[in-house]
Amino acid sequence: MSRKFAVAVFALVLGALAVTAVPQFTFDVLAQPNVGSAPTQVLPDFADLADRVGPSVVGIRTTARAGAAQSALPFPDIDENDPMYEFFRRFFPNPPQQPQPQPRQGPQQPAPRRDVPRGLGSGFILSADGYVMTNAHVVRGADDITVSTSDRREFKAKVIGTDTRTDVALIKVEATGLPAVRMGDPNKLRVGEWVIAIGSPFGLENTVTAGIVSAKSRDTGDFLPFIQTDVAVNPGNSGGPLINMRGEVVGINSQIFTTSGAYNGISFAIPIDEANNVQQQLRASGRVIRGRIGVGIEAVSRDVATAIGLPKPQGALVTSVDKTGPALKAGVEAGDVILRFDNRPVERASDLPRLVGGTKPGSAVNMTVFRKGANRDLPITVVELPAEAVPTARGQGDPPKPAPAANVLGLAVSDIAADKLKELGLRGGVQVDGAEGLAAGSGVRTGDLILQLNNVDVQNTRQFNDAVAKLDPKRDVAVLVRRGEATRFVIIRR
Repeated sequence: MSRKFAVAVFALVLGALAVTAVPQFTFDVLAQPNVGSAPTQVLPDFADLADRVGPSVVGIRTTARAGAAQSALPFPDIDENDPMYEFFRRFFPNPPQQPQPQPRQGPQQPAPRRDVPRGLGSGFILSADGYVMTNAHVVRGADDITVSTSDRREFKAKVIGTDTRTDVALIKVEATGLPAVRMGDPNKLRVGEWVIAIGSPFGLENTVTAGIVSAKSRDTGDFLPFIQTDVAVNPGNSGGPLINMRGEVVGINSQIFTTSGAYNGISFAIPIDEANNVQQQLRASGRVIRGRIGVGIEAVSRDVATAIGLPKPQGALVTSVDKTGPALKAGVEAGDVILRFDNRPVERASDLPRLVGGTKPGSAVNMTVFRKGANRDLPITVVELPAEAVPTARGQGDPPKPAPAANVLGLAVSDIAADKLKELGLRGGVQVDGAEGLAAGSGVRTGDLILQLNNVDVQNTRQFNDAVAKLDPKRDVAVLVRRGEATRFVIIRR
């Protein structure tokens, strides 16, 4: 046998061994009794579900009357009739300002008025007589709304009401015998459960996508705990239904998390029970009535909870109190932590707006706050939340004075003038004239007002500096800081 022939035979033998080794390995695995006895999992078939629910889903096309002008999109070569128009309009709502052309001499003719496409979206039929639910942002600013059904009929729609705080809108078409959806209970959804979305991404009507519930009660809005899914949702899906495997609507697809403007694997839906409550109020009165108590809040961090003596990070930390709101009359103070409202627990800061918003204006309820190591019960009367929230801004006060020597925390402070204390509704405190070292590194700034030091009210500069000198040098320090209208705890780490 030649050397060349022997090498060839050896290679063939190795090849034969490799071929026979794979089936033997596979057979051994399949032969294991535990694996062989496990039930077979079959992926769901969504075809019947899509056939059953699809006719109840509609496409929504809106137009606005405007003069002839260039597109307001960040990419001027994207025409308003281009399929990608809604994509860029939805995810680039604030385009950079374009240089304005210089006015020409002589009389100018007014630009002709015309109907221009404004947006694309989805919705679903609530009742046979033509009520349709969608997102508020789908119909916002529209002069004309066209609803198209799966059997290619088109109807002009009118807006019954919108609620921008929850992004829910109710519109109406003049029709009868329309196929309505069935409502489900989003509280019964389980993480990992299959769900589907039907809508019109990029104008492609009756598109079905599927995925699972990724999480529940995501805090992405003041008044709604969103359902998170990995169902593919894109511009044009907004307002369409999220459907469980029983063919029931459990949410309204509303938002996506994206860094590129396209689907990134994370979508958010409004729970249908919350949306249904909104649409019922819109149908009855055209608006949504919510309660208000007049506080600004933020989450309680673990560091803050430890510093002020809370057993765990919970509740809503009051950062500001409206000077004309019911909270001030009830005795609520900046730095309080609201633990219960109307005998219901406030586990997270996001719970409070929902509890207060769902309380009928005029109701007298009890509120439990944590203040300086103890709980206090404060009776409070809820008032109505205005239709439009008007943001207010406040300056930082007087210009900072030349800073005296800083204390061991890196803070140089001075007394607050009596007239300023009265104006701000404060009983005491000190103004930060300079921040360096530990204080600056923790976020304290010149111009801040310090109201408390480790749960003890600050009266004036002398008392504050004396208290700082007696601090344990190995323990972090919690200072209650007011900046403008907002008040929050800052932890200065030692």
